[in-house]
Amino acid sequence: MTAVPLSSGISSIIMGTGDNADAQAAEPDTVPAVQSVDRALLVLELLADMGKAGVTEVADELGVHKSTASRLITSLESRGYVEQLSERGKYQLGIAVSRLARARSGHLDLVKLGQDACDKLAADLGETANLAILDENRTVNIVEAVSTAEIALQTWVGQSCPAHATSAGKVLLAGLDADEVRDRLGTTLEGFTENTIVAIDALEAELAATRDAGWASAHEELEIGLNAVAAPVYDGHGQVAAALSVSGPAYRLQAADFEEVAKQTIAAADGISRGLGWTDRNS
Repeated sequence: MTAVPLSSGISSIIMGTGDNADAQAAEPDTVPAVQSVDRALLVLELLADMGKAGVTEVADELGVHKSTASRLITSLESRGYVEQLSERGKYQLGIAVSRLARARSGHLDLVKLGQDACDKLAADLGETANLAILDENRTVNIVEAVSTAEIALQTWVGQSCPAHATSAGKVLLAGLDADEVRDRLGTTLEGFTENTIVAIDALEAELAATRDAGWASAHEELEIGLNAVAAPVYDGHGQVAAALSVSGPAYRLQAADFEEVAKQTIAAADGISRGLGWTDRNS
């Protein structure tokens, strides 16, 4: 079954589902859309509680006409949120509900696994560790463990950064094909320091090197005095889901340290990946 975005599914459920939709043509005022959404969600909650139910049971529980309950169920069924059982006239939750649950569970797993990895990495290296995801042409930090050193960086959780100017961003962009990278970034990139890569051709070469090495670095490219190293986190399908990075002041996290820091960051990132169902690169 083809996956359909939740927003698309709900919008189709909203249209044409009123308290008595058969009479809508004769009634100037229809039930507000928000009430239809609420009823659709109540159907899902009802089926979750009862396990299975028929149109009459759903109508009785919701206090609506059977025609309205039938339309709600039919709309939910068309999007995979409800499915009919072999037992005639009975319905249960569909595979689309499981898909949403897995997506939510996967995000929670990523955050938990990421926090554990960041905490250990920060403790081992004495620098700040972050886990970031890609949002269009920017990275968004979702987990952080602050450096144990006396001088710590500012908190980055919830903040976004231009992907081309960060180590995490390079790792995430390296997981895309060249056309998508250009679609997201364009051909001219914003410069933040004299070290920022501002030409798309140069960035593509950097991304190719990132894929080959399995990690990326940023040498004072976003801010003067700030260095970072990052490694990819893979999901169960082998796709880059996030980037684990270590960042610190340039005088402390020096370019000569990048390769050793990268080894530890890759090991930590691989641990997160395995927790998400990724097959170990050595398997």
